[in-house]
Amino acid sequence: MTSRGLAVSLVSKIAKMGGRYWWLSFLLWIILILPAQAATELRVAIEDGVSRVKVGSSTNAIVRDSAGNVVGELSARGAFNAQSGGSSVTLGKWRSGSLWIEPKDNGFVWIGSGWYRGRVRLVGTGKGIIAVNHVDLDQYLYSVLGAEMSPTWPMEALKAQAVAARTYALHKKATGGNDIYDVGDTTKWQVYKGVASEAQTTQEASNATAGEVMTYNGKVILAVFHSASGGHTENVEDIWQGEALSYLRGVPDYDMGAPVFQWTKTFSASEIGRRIGGVGTVSSMTPERTTPNGRIVTMLVRGSAGSKRVSGTDLRRVLELRSTLFTVSKTGGTFQIDGRGFGHGLGLSQWGAHNLAQQGTGYQQILGHYYRNATLSRM
Repeated sequence: MTSRGLAVSLVSKIAKMGGRYWWLSFLLWIILILPAQAATELRVAIEDGVSRVKVGSSTNAIVRDSAGNVVGELSARGAFNAQSGGSSVTLGKWRSGSLWIEPKDNGFVWIGSGWYRGRVRLVGTGKGIIAVNHVDLDQYLYSVLGAEMSPTWPMEALKAQAVAARTYALHKKATGGNDIYDVGDTTKWQVYKGVASEAQTTQEASNATAGEVMTYNGKVILAVFHSASGGHTENVEDIWQGEALSYLRGVPDYDMGAPVFQWTKTFSASEIGRRIGGVGTVSSMTPERTTPNGRIVTMLVRGSAGSKRVSGTDLRRVLELRSTLFTVSKTGGTFQIDGRGFGHGLGLSQWGAHNLAQQGTGYQQILGHYYRNATLSRM
């Protein structure tokens, strides 16, 4: 008999023993049902350090102060401006160090320019308001999946992305959050747009993998992902120059045919010099250090006004390249950059997952390929 079945049987027996044992029966029943009802809430910063933010609710919403006391109610579909006041927040007639807006009847909350599930906490700081969406983790993924991967992609690819995104969020919650929020909503974290990026398929993928995460030695991994690697993913220490992680190892990718698999950009010598700064008109660009798969770690750039050693990451940023996997050629006064892939090349390749799923590969196998030595576990 399972532990749950044993608990049910025990509750039944105690109940038959008479009314004087009602309290013990009740206590066991609470212990029985709590695990089934447990949910993980994620705190997502939607606005950070703004002087004002527009909020509202699709249904009537309760307003609470920083102590949790009910101070009023917002009417449905109204638009209200919350304003910063030093280390406090003002919303209409209410003012507190923080204010909660909690929609009734499973309504949505409006934050800034979009609808979100869950509730919002408005926190006053010396740098402005932080608007934090408190949302169930799996419902958060409804939106992340639609923002990070096309909802029309194969379901097994969406499931793989769901597990990766859930794992990434929990890792950040444990290691990168603060006392106000766990993650942000941009590409620095993972993109979250609220209800606007949800779809039936993203909901199905999140629900079908509910509670599933990738772990290594019993801990959730840093489950980073990217669009496409250009043929081969990377070892994490070759990209971020830090600790080698057993689960972020370079593996062959299956992203061939992706629209971002190959790309080309051209620049004049003066344009590159202007973007890099401090070298004048560029005369040459020579890779000094690359990863085993050819990504630029450092590049020596020479120009009419001097030379500069530039990291591949900085070059990607100033030249607005899709990745650091590229080669440079020069014809006259024009530089041509031929590159492959989109993103840092670590962990799950989204286009690789797409192509594998189209070939009939399940999400468990997709995750196992890109996160080597990691285990698909339940929270």
